[in-house]
Amino acid sequence: MKNLKVTFLHPDLGIGGAERLVVDAALALHNKGHKVQFLTTHHDSSHCFKETKDGTLPVTVVGDWLPRSVFGRLYALCAYIRIIYAAFYLVLFSDSEPDVVFCDQISACIPILHLKFRNVLFYCHFPDQLLSTPGSFLKTLYRLPINWVEEFTTGCADKILVNSNFTRGVFKQTFKSLNQQPDILYPSINTQSFDQDVSYDINNLLTTPIRDDFNVILSINRYERKKNLMLAISSFNKLKNYMSESSYNKTCLIVAGGYDTRVSENIEHFLELKEYARELNLTEKVHFLRSPSDTEKLALLNRCNVLIYTPSNEHFGIVPLEAMYALKPVVAVNSGGPVETISNGENGFLCEPLPDDFATSLAKILEEKSLQDSLGKAGRERFKKNFSFEAFSEKLNQVIENLVN
Repeated sequence: MKNLKVTFLHPDLGIGGAERLVVDAALALHNKGHKVQFLTTHHDSSHCFKETKDGTLPVTVVGDWLPRSVFGRLYALCAYIRIIYAAFYLVLFSDSEPDVVFCDQISACIPILHLKFRNVLFYCHFPDQLLSTPGSFLKTLYRLPINWVEEFTTGCADKILVNSNFTRGVFKQTFKSLNQQPDILYPSINTQSFDQDVSYDINNLLTTPIRDDFNVILSINRYERKKNLMLAISSFNKLKNYMSESSYNKTCLIVAGGYDTRVSENIEHFLELKEYARELNLTEKVHFLRSPSDTEKLALLNRCNVLIYTPSNEHFGIVPLEAMYALKPVVAVNSGGPVETISNGENGFLCEPLPDDFATSLAKILEEKSLQDSLGKAGRERFKKNFSFEAFSEKLNQVIENLVN
């Protein structure tokens, strides 16, 4: 088939799992010879993935002047208005004529895109209505039309993809009126960046340097309360009950995560976590990093001994894949996407979201170097077999070619 033109319409092209997915999808199609570009309502060159600022993937920003909230409220409504504005821009004012429009996160733009474009693909990371925290009666009334719009417009897509079996099950339970059967496209990672030599010293990032003989437990997640980063700190605190004193004294936890100064929760939760570590007298042993660069994150993965992944019912979870490719074992919550990426006892451990459960598994890995190595190697093999970038690229390429045909 001829090379196609694909436009990615994404709300906020910052740093996060959804952003990593769409950037990797664009790279996959770019590598297949297709012409790709991004249209987004926000893109900050100091808070984004490098492929979107180094010219590899062209980015156009529209509608960033529209409010993100009204007096700290109505975030969902404002997000819908912003993405609808971007869709109208693409339909009415852009000289772009894409063969396929790839949109994700917010489906409200799909009927507008259909005013001009035939092939609209929607990638459902997770139903948006389930990401909204329950609130007052007024909030329930506010969400009712938004939830209806989400379900109706999702059904307008010409093709729907989801990120895991778990999300597909939730999709069916949530959008009961839809007859579409979403296909699964597991996220992957562009392993080329992981294969390069990184000589970066992570002590450049830390206020208190760590010695070469220290064990490093690494957590990578956005500073959001739903990511349950408190569990990482409390598990680390419990670890002293399951390791020898000398081993525990040579073990530290690094909490690294996406941090956006525009998001009040990021700021608040970062301070909450630091205070929690202080209350547990762990200030010297728990290190906090905000929005590490790709190079810094790769250096952290290379240096750590084990990755701790704490969200419950995570839709998929890209960070465990990154750890698997970096030959690191993963200890994760036994729910959501990690159930599909982590084979318990083979490349890591799946635990209940309890500090003692996590601490037991972490201690086992840190005290047995041979186990650490075998779990890491098994993770790399599992990644190559089930989640490789090549398999991801082939399936996505087939999807868009079938859509156009």
